[in-house]
Amino acid sequence: MPADRPETDTPTDADTPSEGSGSVVAEATRAIERQQLWVARDLLAAHVREGRDLEALRLLGEVHHGMGDLPAAGAAWFGAGVRGPEVEAAVAAWREAHGDDFGAMWRSLPRSVRQEPRSKKVEALRDKALEARQAAGESSDPAGSSASGDTASGGGIDAAQVIAWVIAALVVVCAIVGLVQILRWMVPGS
Repeated sequence: MPADRPETDTPTDADTPSEGSGSVVAEATRAIERQQLWVARDLLAAHVREGRDLEALRLLGEVHHGMGDLPAAGAAWFGAGVRGPEVEAAVAAWREAHGDDFGAMWRSLPRSVRQEPRSKKVEALRDKALEARQAAGESSDPAGSSASGDTASGGGIDAAQVIAWVIAALVVVCAIVGLVQILRWMVPGS
């Protein structure tokens, strides 16, 4: 983990810690002191998934760094706006892990970081992801930042519907065979 606290960008109103965030950060810090980095990682990851908290995001980057997961540390620190030499190395590892695929990098950020309002760096990444997606011929927003929930399928055949229709057809066939058998029992001389 970084020996000195890396500096961060100026926080916005949306970046202020939410109720209970101090307790999550304090609990994660205690887990770090007990050398239980995985516990701290899980606590912080769940916390930053639900709401924006730059302090928790910065600490999550430090935990990932301490665990040797440089790409995850780079994503967390990028989202928190942290700067420093270790941060630059981690962000470089994050970019390399995604092959500079801006869409994949965008999707690897926690949801709270992708939501508005965004920092200038995160907004620039989103714009690059959109440009790359449009250049590839896809028109929707890159995973997670669109307001509409209609980003699922492009109108193809749904496998669940096919299975449902097959099962329905089998039920109808079985019903017809059963009815014919019952009629054979009921009608004399058949």
